[in-house]
Amino acid sequence: MFFVFLVQLALGAPPLLYAFIMIASGNVMMALTHYAIGTAPVIFGTGCVTLKKWWSIGFVISIVDIVVMIAVGLV
Repeated sequence: MFFVFLVQLALGAPPLLYAFIMIASGNVMMALTHYAIGTAPVIFGTGCVTLKKWWSIGFVISIVDIVVMIAVGLV
């Protein structure tokens, strides 16, 4: 991700805005999948949550996360 950040800076992207975009997209990705963060495989591997339920809840959380970021960003 750091290489992508450097490339965007070299192309003239505003550093602070691009950093916030990367942070926000990281949050969405971590909520969405069962393999995106370190603790997720452990939780998923115990069998407490099915794959369909994990992805559907992750989708809802991602939508809520995006709505909150847009609402806060407009303030």
